[in-house]
Amino acid sequence: MNAALRRAVEADPAKAGLDARLRAVDAGVRQADLKPNPTLGLTVENLPTLGGGDILGRTETTLSYEQRLERGGDRPARTTLARSEGLLVVAQARIAQLDRMEAVQRAWADAMAAQATLEIARERLSLAERFQTEVQRRVNAARDPLFAGARAEAELAQAQIDFDQAEIAVRVARIVLAKFWDGTADFNLGQSDFEDTSASRVAAGEVASADLEAFRARQAIAEAQARLEEARAVPDPTVSVGVRHIWDNEVALVFGGSIPLQRHDRNQGAIDRARAESLAAQADQNALRQEREREIARLQVQLLARANEARRIAEETLPQAERAVTLVRDGFARGGFTYNDVMSAHTALLQTKARRVAVLQTFHNDRARLDRLTGAHAELLGLETQP
Repeated sequence: MNAALRRAVEADPAKAGLDARLRAVDAGVRQADLKPNPTLGLTVENLPTLGGGDILGRTETTLSYEQRLERGGDRPARTTLARSEGLLVVAQARIAQLDRMEAVQRAWADAMAAQATLEIARERLSLAERFQTEVQRRVNAARDPLFAGARAEAELAQAQIDFDQAEIAVRVARIVLAKFWDGTADFNLGQSDFEDTSASRVAAGEVASADLEAFRARQAIAEAQARLEEARAVPDPTVSVGVRHIWDNEVALVFGGSIPLQRHDRNQGAIDRARAESLAAQADQNALRQEREREIARLQVQLLARANEARRIAEETLPQAERAVTLVRDGFARGGFTYNDVMSAHTALLQTKARRVAVLQTFHNDRARLDRLTGAHAELLGLETQP
C-alpha cells in the first residue's frame, strides 16, 4: 500500500497547479509591498473667451507632481495579508493531497478485496467441477437421481458466471487504482498486506495539522485584513509641488497638500467585520477539532473490533467450517450424506471466507479514513508550511 501511495503522490497532476498558485502568492506579496504611484498633473487657467484676445499672453499653466503618503502602516498590512493568503494556499493543497491519499487507500482495499473474492470464486468453481464429475458418475451408476446431475450442472454454470464476474471486478479495481499514477494494471498487490491488521494496535495520532492549518490561515487572513482596515482608517495626506508659468513669462514655485476629513466614514464597519471573521475562524477550528477527535476515537475502536472479528473468523469459524466439509465429504463418499449436504457445507465455508474478506475490506477502509483524519502519510506530501 505504501508503494501505491508514493506512486500516486509522485504522479499527482495537481502539483503544477500548486506551483503556479505559490508563484501567484509571491507576486501578490511583491505587489502589496509597493508604494502608491505619484501623479503628474497639468492645469491651464485664465483661458480667454471666444474672441477675447491673446491666448498665450494671459494663460497661466501649472505643472504639478503629487504623492500620497501612507501614514497608518498600509503597506506592511497589505504584505502581511498577502503572505497569510499564501498560508491558506499551502494548507488547502495539503488537504487535497490527504484526500487523494485516502482515495488511493480505498482503491487499494477494493482491489485487494476483489482479488480475495476472485480466489473464493475460483475455489467454488473448482469444487463445482469436481462435484459435477462425481455426481454425474453416481447418476450414471444409478446411485443418484437424474435431477441431482441437473442441479450439479446448474451449480457449475453459476460458479463459472461468478468466477468470470470476479475476474472482471479484479481488472476494474486494478485499473482504478493504477489510474492514480497513470500506470497499467499489471502490478503486484501483495495479498499479505490485506491480511495485516496490526494497525489496530497502534494508537491513533492527533487531528491532521493540515485541516487545522487551513482554519489558522483563515484566522490569520482575517486578522491581517483587520490591520489593513485599521490602516486604511488613518487618513493619508497628499502633498504636491509644482511650477506655475504666469503672464509675461514669470515662473513661480507652488506647494500644496490635502487630507481626507473623517466626517462620515471611519472604516469602522470593515474593521469590525474582519475581527468578527477572525473569531468565526477560531470557533470553526475548535468545532472541527472536536468533531475529528470524536471520529478518530470511534474509528480506533472500530479498527480493533474489525481486527478481532477477522482473527476470530480465521481461528474459530474457518477451522470448524473446514472440518464440517471434511466430515460431510467423507460421509458422502460412503453414501451417508446427500449432494445437498455436501454443497451446504461447502457453501457455509465459502460464505465464512467471504465474510472475512468483507471484514478486512471494511477494516482497511476504516484505516484509510483514520489515516486521513490524523494525516498519517503527511510526510509523503513534501510541501512546505510557508509559501
